[in-house]
Amino acid sequence: MDLSYIINHLGEEREQYFGAAAPPIMQSSNFAFPTVDEMRKGLTDEMGTPFYTRGHNPTVAILRKKLAALEAAEDCLVFASGSAAIGAAVMSCVESGDHVVCVQKPYSWTAKLLSNMLSRYGIETTYVDGRNTQEFAEAVRENTKLFMLESPNSMTFELQDIEAITTLAKSRGIATIMDNSFSTPLNQQPITLGVDIVVHSASKYLNGHSDIVAGVLCASAERTAQIFASEFMTLGGIISPNDAWLMLRGLRTLPIRMERVAQSTPKIVEFLESHPAVKKVYYPFSASFPQRELAEQQMKAPTGQFSIELQAAHIGDVERFCNHLKYFLLACSWGGYESLAFPMAALYGSANYGNTSLPWNLVRFYIGLEDADVLIKDLEEALALIPVEA
Repeated sequence: MDLSYIINHLGEEREQYFGAAAPPIMQSSNFAFPTVDEMRKGLTDEMGTPFYTRGHNPTVAILRKKLAALEAAEDCLVFASGSAAIGAAVMSCVESGDHVVCVQKPYSWTAKLLSNMLSRYGIETTYVDGRNTQEFAEAVRENTKLFMLESPNSMTFELQDIEAITTLAKSRGIATIMDNSFSTPLNQQPITLGVDIVVHSASKYLNGHSDIVAGVLCASAERTAQIFASEFMTLGGIISPNDAWLMLRGLRTLPIRMERVAQSTPKIVEFLESHPAVKKVYYPFSASFPQRELAEQQMKAPTGQFSIELQAAHIGDVERFCNHLKYFLLACSWGGYESLAFPMAALYGSANYGNTSLPWNLVRFYIGLEDADVLIKDLEEALALIPVEA
């Protein structure tokens, strides 16, 4: 199934809504039936029948079909946030007394789920350096039920050899979940490499306009149905029909947005790597990145996130640099049209992140759709404020 068909036509039964080119927003929470028997039949398939929008909504259903096809999955569920999708995926794989092996430095809310919440119920987690597949093997116990992957991670971009780890997992009867938010399904399809469940923060590239919060879970039809009947329906972390429609709109431009990002980001990274005020650059497609060969093997093209360590003597130097940026908004997240800077210095002393292990001179960037030369000039002017010894 080709990409253009998936994005523009798959799931869009236009004859059902008066031939409209864009699907309508089915805002209704409730769907009526002409007879008791029809209602009874609807209850036997809440995943596939409009009955109550917490289970199935026609607008969300179109989005599910597209996202599943993009990820080479059999089915998909859409949530109100990436955290909700991750939570449902993890909970579907473990129970009290089980053990999880997770990559170091995962998405912060994944770490909190595993270490702060599930630990209350007797679920233990071991964090390993995902760059070394052997560390997964050595961490396995008799009660290990899940490998949690994130390749690359979202701050310093360490990769895992996905196929090697999923091969190990399958040989031990261990489920695998992977966060694929960084790459998008256009640049990486973990299910084709053996991953059982793929999750996304769909607030990022999949939506692309920084105007919704959403999450995605893709898997086999059997596994998706199990999660639907349990974690999805019970916890109720669903996306609204309006937000689903906004994401459908965002998907229309996903390929062209990713092409733009792939052209701009390497050019900006190259500039930063040669600047004396930049101590280090973290970017999977950089010539200096230790795992570049694996990145090129697993991912089809560069994306728009990277981090730098500044040659800063004091945290005030980092703040001065960030405050001077004109085209980069100081914000979290990524994947929209706007370029962003997220300084780790902002986490120091904060209520929720004061214990971060990331260095205070690290700044994560996201490159949006602005002209690369304009962004380079903006960075150059801000970097000039950092005193560097000759």
